[in-house]
Amino acid sequence: MKYIKQFLIILAVTCVGEILKFFIPLPIPASIYGLVIMLALLITRRVRLESVKETGEFLVEIMPLMFIPPAVGLMVSWKQLQPILIPALVIIVVSTVVVMAVTGKVTDWLTKEKGEA
Repeated sequence: MKYIKQFLIILAVTCVGEILKFFIPLPIPASIYGLVIMLALLITRRVRLESVKETGEFLVEIMPLMFIPPAVGLMVSWKQLQPILIPALVIIVVSTVVVMAVTGKVTDWLTKEKGEA
């Protein structure tokens, strides 16, 4: 029963993110709205970490399974992807490096700030 309650909390926050995406005309994915809402709820302690921790860890553990359908979709669409393969690969590599660098710098900054506080 505990896991069902945790999953329902996560599902409710995700649903609110979807509703916000419908009403707010910004080019932001609904999942980002949901993540920001969950972060705000956790920071303000409206939702305790213990209330979603086990189910969140389970969802992270099975995350690789969620990449199987998109991978199959890429294989099915291979003929359409061939003409743009090189630009797509360049964009993927550059954006991955930028995201890793920014994440590392932000983590360094947060670690340093937390150590000084």
